[in-house]
Amino acid sequence: MLGHWAALLPVPSHSPTNLLAHSPIDAAALGVWALQFTPRVTLLEEAVLAEVQASARLFGGLEVLRQAMEDGAAELGAQITWAPTGLAALALARAGRGDGFMHPLPRLLDSLPLSSLTQVARHEATLARVGCRTLGDVRALPRGGLGRRFDKQLLSALDQAYGLRPEAYEWLTLPERFCARLEFMSRVETAPGLLFGAHRLLVQMAAWLCARRLGATAFTLRWFHDVMRPKDAGTSGEITIRTAQPMQSVAHF
Repeated sequence: MLGHWAALLPVPSHSPTNLLAHSPIDAAALGVWALQFTPRVTLLEEAVLAEVQASARLFGGLEVLRQAMEDGAAELGAQITWAPTGLAALALARAGRGDGFMHPLPRLLDSLPLSSLTQVARHEATLARVGCRTLGDVRALPRGGLGRRFDKQLLSALDQAYGLRPEAYEWLTLPERFCARLEFMSRVETAPGLLFGAHRLLVQMAAWLCARRLGATAFTLRWFHDVMRPKDAGTSGEITIRTAQPMQSVAHF
């Protein structure tokens, strides 16, 4: 029931840690990117969860895999948190906590606020009235009473987060065709600014190619102008890039 999970959350565009000039990557695109590392990827609420234990040896070990995912997540404008269970990783990520392997899992989770787990947060007002402020406070209540007073999802989520019950998810599948878009947070009037946005899309495309064990010999970039464009600029434009042989390299693209 315990594994090696990553929770990926898009960094809000207003966050001081998001230095990109674009809107944050959406969870669906982030999920497709994560599939290059493991087939066990799922979308859960605002996050992407990925279980990487079984894939580690293909990348030279967990440390190498973790570093590759952390570097890629930073490049895409996402934060990544690690833990032995998927819900624990998500709860820690929401609370802005660090690595879920640094200390025993119960010790880390017990200190988190009720809002860290959606199934607990739904009953936050009621739980607060009986003196609960953290997940540890909720766990300390009699299980029989919790089961009778609240829906079964609350106890189930707690057990799954703490590794006492297996997690079951519907795994994400790769789309047959790659197509992604990016909306800039402000006007872009120079080619380098446009290329900066294109780079993020190419990172996603390269991940899709890697996960499908394919290479690209051509791809098309399209751009669309806003209503403030000069009259002679038209509404859009595009360019198709071709390579001499199938490629996955973002630098080459």
